[in-house]
Amino acid sequence: MKKQGTNLDRHCSPSERLPRRTTPKSRQDLPHSLGPDTLFIVTYMLQSTQSLSVAGRMMSAARKAHSQRVGDESYGLNSYLYKEEVKIPHKKKKRKRSTNRHDPQRKTNERGRVGNECGRTWSCEIEERHCQLEPDRFPMSDRSLPLGSPSSNRATLLSLRVSLSLSHSLSLFPREEEEEPVAAPLLSPPREMASHIVGYPRMGPKRELKFALESFWDGKSSAEDLQKVAADLRSSIWKQMADASIKYIPSNTFAYYDQVLDTTAMLGAVPPRYGWKGGEIGHDVYFSMARGNASVPAMEMTKWFDTNYHYIVPELGPDVKFSYASHKAVSEYKEAKALGVNTVPVLVGPVSYLLLSKPAKGVDKNFSLLSLLGKILPVYKEVISELKAAGASWIQFDEPTLVMDLDSHKLQAFTEAYSQLESSLSGLNVLIETYFADIPAEAYKVLTSLKGVTGFGFDLVRGTKTLDLIKGAFPKGKYLFAGVVDGRNIWANDLAASLSTLNALEGIVGKDKLVVSTSCSLLHTAVDLVNETKLDKEIKSWLAFAAQKVVEVNMLAKALAGQKDEAFFSANATAQASRKTSPRVINQAVQKAAALKGSDHRRATNVSARLDAQQKKLNLPILPTTTIGSFPQTVELRRVRREYKAKKISEDEYVKAIKEEINKVVKLQEELDIDVLVHGEPERNDMVEYFGEQLSGFAFTVNGWVQSYGSRCVKPPIIYGDVSRPKPMTVFWSSMAQSMTARPMKGMLTGPVTILNWSFVRNDQPRFETCYQIALAIKDEVEDLEKAGINVIQIDEAALREGLPLRKSEQAFYLEWAVHSFRITNCGVKDTTQIHTHMCYSHFNDIIHSIIDMDADVITIENSRSDEKLLSVFREGVKYGAGIGPGVYDIHSPRIPSTEEIADRVNKMLAVLEKNILWVNPDCGLKTRKYTEVKPALKNMVAAAKVLRTQLASTK
Repeated sequence: MKKQGTNLDRHCSPSERLPRRTTPKSRQDLPHSLGPDTLFIVTYMLQSTQSLSVAGRMMSAARKAHSQRVGDESYGLNSYLYKEEVKIPHKKKKRKRSTNRHDPQRKTNERGRVGNECGRTWSCEIEERHCQLEPDRFPMSDRSLPLGSPSSNRATLLSLRVSLSLSHSLSLFPREEEEEPVAAPLLSPPREMASHIVGYPRMGPKRELKFALESFWDGKSSAEDLQKVAADLRSSIWKQMADASIKYIPSNTFAYYDQVLDTTAMLGAVPPRYGWKGGEIGHDVYFSMARGNASVPAMEMTKWFDTNYHYIVPELGPDVKFSYASHKAVSEYKEAKALGVNTVPVLVGPVSYLLLSKPAKGVDKNFSLLSLLGKILPVYKEVISELKAAGASWIQFDEPTLVMDLDSHKLQAFTEAYSQLESSLSGLNVLIETYFADIPAEAYKVLTSLKGVTGFGFDLVRGTKTLDLIKGAFPKGKYLFAGVVDGRNIWANDLAASLSTLNALEGIVGKDKLVVSTSCSLLHTAVDLVNETKLDKEIKSWLAFAAQKVVEVNMLAKALAGQKDEAFFSANATAQASRKTSPRVINQAVQKAAALKGSDHRRATNVSARLDAQQKKLNLPILPTTTIGSFPQTVELRRVRREYKAKKISEDEYVKAIKEEINKVVKLQEELDIDVLVHGEPERNDMVEYFGEQLSGFAFTVNGWVQSYGSRCVKPPIIYGDVSRPKPMTVFWSSMAQSMTARPMKGMLTGPVTILNWSFVRNDQPRFETCYQIALAIKDEVEDLEKAGINVIQIDEAALREGLPLRKSEQAFYLEWAVHSFRITNCGVKDTTQIHTHMCYSHFNDIIHSIIDMDADVITIENSRSDEKLLSVFREGVKYGAGIGPGVYDIHSPRIPSTEEIADRVNKMLAVLEKNILWVNPDCGLKTRKYTEVKPALKNMVAAAKVLRTQLASTK
């Protein structure tokens, strides 16, 4: 008898084909074509690239069913899927059981059933397979799965490997007696795609979480309303990644405010001032730690490494009683699992958590935070135990501090921590994720030697030197999660270059151990390019936001698995070529001007002489008061800007409305008796975007929002080409404001380094070259303001410290060109023109000498929220001769400080700073606050300054 194979055989080499003893008569008979004691492969064609979540649910149901006993009648292993259900139909037939095993009635002819005999059991093990097949070449029930687009020419094979465990030889179908049994070789599966996302933006494509949070904080909506928005966002994120065929999908990367604060809650490390008495931490305590409340201030907030994201700094000490106080990680894993998505729970690693903390107030500043490792690990063990019980197979620990310059004591803490966790992690696959920079060689050695760890994740975009370490030595049998897709910028990946890197790595770590990943969490990029309907088409073709980066990761994984999408790669190559050759990118005049040969751009006179000249002109009192720039952006003000942009009101109407707002702000400051005024910036949507919109070389999005902290989002401009200033940007509004008052009015500008660091920057030339271009544009604006009679000009460099490289060996070069860029902006003004700058929410003590080298006349700097750490540098002997205004109250909290509290802060400053250089001001701009908070806070600030002036005068 001639042996015939199934349709499956058409796609297999001769050595891979399953031997068949019968010819399937129809599509319904196909599943029954198996020999004794062999593997039976039921294959379903999923004709949509969006069917992964369906496949996941199918596999989940099959796992649940694998231990069922099969009775006298045949059970079907057909999976009729719709929405969340997988049904395994069972249909009994009332007929006399035949004793003849060759009786055709013994065969089931129901679609998708697997026959069996009384008392026999079956089990199934699921594996995903992906390959390129023509949809019509494979038999499939039209009822088996909801199909996607019929135009799709890609297929996903879901193979249910059903192993028949029989107590004696089983034969389901008639067989020629003379034929000898033939062992069935296992099919060689197509290469599995392995892809991973470190983390994903949590705000939502239209800032849904921001609005839900602010509504909840204002008492306009309930906790249930907030939780519903959050759950919907999480669900959409997980399903989006599942539909894109991402294998390792993260959970617990969502946060209502911050992931480090989530870890503080998980560990029950709540500072005593918040009055927490134990139990599960709820919204009240959580948001009080983040934002403060009417009676106590918030915890310190600072920059997350060298990004514009801010985290809430844990306050720890020897007396902290750690306890498992937030089950969020487990709850979110279960939540995703209920949706049919098996995720990788993500935790901030225990060592990085401690290294990112600070000694609590009253604790010796030399207290070793790592001494608390043994106290927090029991909580981590509880979390791990619950995740294992919930069904997690992987767990991800983010340990980004490994890319820092750590001494041997700190590196040893990683070895100690994961050794202690090893037994708890048994049975789990463990991924340690690093990002933002190259990992030092010693740290790499420690990391790759950790016990109980399955895989290691590296940033191969900002950490290109890490490639050499991997090539030199990578532990055998471990997984490499290769971060080749940039999580911190919006440029489309150069897929050909990334694939070349991946192919090289594949030869080092092995084909089955390489996972395509993002360089870091996509939290730091915009959400979805599909929402940008107004963006220039050519520029848009150069970009990829978070949603597109997920697709890029999958496309690279598919290509690595031998399923390269040639059309997608071709389009990507075309876009890359377009960007390199587009005339809108290069401006030769700008390139020539930015060469900056032969000058360090310092002002000719030293700061002491300039301050004397400025005092004669401005005639300011001791402890002059000012604000940082912005005043509250009301609903009405935002409406005016929105309607003007939409051309619903005329330019005259817009100017009139903005003029009225400026006048209101000026009069308020005069009433409060503030010494140096600001116009309040009512015309500005954002301190960077406002300037970028008026400079060449910038592009802008409508929904390209990125979380900065809490509910605060920024919309970074995109620097795609050479930068220049076509015309004045702020002179009209500043001149108008100055005409309304006899007091000094500050001209308000954003500095070149901050514009650079708070933008998505072109990656086709060094960052410092782009920064010099911006500096020259701002220089033109400074000189025009001076000509217009503005005697005080503030050039904000809020993000200068943020851009400091994480590795010390790279910091000096950055500080050199960053400080130089600032000096360029104001090197041409007169001695009588006072140049201010502002910095906020970073650690400044280690760059204080570079701050002095900026040569500004006055610097205002965040101080109050960080427990006045800034003052310690002056206590240690650093001499500062220019004007300085350490912030006297935290503007990111709704709390209103008293006059006495502010006076006490200023007295602490006077203990280390000369009274003739000290200014009194808030920590930062007032844009996010309400007038009901701003007025009393500023009133108390001015009152404190006057009390101290009186005391200083009487002392003299």
